[in-house]
Amino acid sequence: MRIIPIASGKGGVGKSMVAANLAVAFAQAGKRVILADLDLGASNLHLVIGHQAPQLGIGTFLSDTRSDFSKVVADTDIPNLRFIPGDTEIPGTANLKPSQRKALVKRLLALDADILILDLGAGTHQSILEFFLLSGQGIIVSAPTVTATLNAYVFLKNTIFRLMYTAFLKDTKAYNYLEKLRKEGSGLQRLYLPKMLQDIKKIDTKSYNKFKTNVDRIHPRLIMNMVQDPKDADVAAKIRRSCEVYLDLKIEHLGIIYRDALQDTSLAARLPITIYKPQSVLSQAIFRIADKILQSDEDNFTLTDEEINDTFQEAAVEAETDFENKMEYVEELMHSGALSQGDLIETVKTQQIEISKLKKESNFLKYTLSRAIREGFKP
Repeated sequence: MRIIPIASGKGGVGKSMVAANLAVAFAQAGKRVILADLDLGASNLHLVIGHQAPQLGIGTFLSDTRSDFSKVVADTDIPNLRFIPGDTEIPGTANLKPSQRKALVKRLLALDADILILDLGAGTHQSILEFFLLSGQGIIVSAPTVTATLNAYVFLKNTIFRLMYTAFLKDTKAYNYLEKLRKEGSGLQRLYLPKMLQDIKKIDTKSYNKFKTNVDRIHPRLIMNMVQDPKDADVAAKIRRSCEVYLDLKIEHLGIIYRDALQDTSLAARLPITIYKPQSVLSQAIFRIADKILQSDEDNFTLTDEEINDTFQEAAVEAETDFENKMEYVEELMHSGALSQGDLIETVKTQQIEISKLKKESNFLKYTLSRAIREGFKP
């Protein structure tokens, strides 16, 4: 069974939309798919796929981990797709105990399916990182905004630190080294990771080798969502550079997805957009990404630097092509009457608001950087 965890550094970047529609694309390709809502405490994935309000969910199982887990796995109206609802009604489901997490992972890994998609919560809670690390091919979804890209990078950085604490046994020299930095406050966040690893290799080679074995099986994949202009796709290169320079981590680019107002319409209709409007630019991008995943080797997925370059170049070309298709699509909607002049004006207003938010984020980032420089901050 191929496991595909889907995460984001922050909320509001369309992670659940991506997870739900990828599940539909895989199911339509003939794969037996299970979609699990692991955004515990804020579970609403059932709305995206048009599933009825769940009577049972993961929260039900967590209340009694000896119960029959199969009862929370529900059939859907979409052929080949089953669904595991989350739970927002039972307190504490967002903060799993280690025993609960272990029991849940055991049941998830025992499921009978071709593909298991895990829609994770936003942020870097330990449970989220643990679920993300169930696969070496986890997907991180970001938007082109400064905060979204920064949080995507922070998520991956925390994933690396999680691997460190997993590899470094308590009271080893490597563990004590990390703890010393952690107790210094922001030491872990500010230290240059390759330099940190060099120090650990010198003082505790055994722990370092164990960490390297674990980290070498991690090859995160990036999806840039909510793109509005081909230039937005360039932001992905910044995430890549930060990961390679500061984390010594290589990431693959699965592609871009343009923002589409039809997504709100499909959500209101309680249908995934890949079913509601399969020919839309957004849906076609989802199908394209799903094909890339299906064509990749789930057992041997290490890419060379040249192959990684190709994924980023391909995404840039797709951004240009999809933008042209999007403009043609808008023109068709205008001529057919499906998109009124008022709708177009409202879209422009929304974009102006987004631009204003971006300017504020940019000014805040400039202020933060200049203050850090004045205080002698070193990455």
